Amino acid sequence: MKVPVIRQLVKTHSLEELQKAENDILEENTPAIEIGGEDEGEQLTHVIGAIEILQNIEAGMKEGEALRAFTQRVRNSIS
Repeated sequence: MKVPVIRQLVKTHSLEELQKAENDILEENTPAIEIGGEDEGEQLTHVIGAIEILQNIEAGMKEGEALRAFTQRVRNSIS
């Protein structure tokens, strides 16, 4: 997981674009948008993170808070 890639997705794509990209990856299709990552698993992680952050922003969080909440959730899930 690369936070700069997630941050770039949040800044450059809409929630709808990211959700479409997520579905494309899950269906083993090439997404219409460019997503950084070494493999499909990492790309999916980046898209899911960007989606969660955008949803939190829409719910009233600031971008930095939403990013920290996501990274904290990931850290907690792997520890």
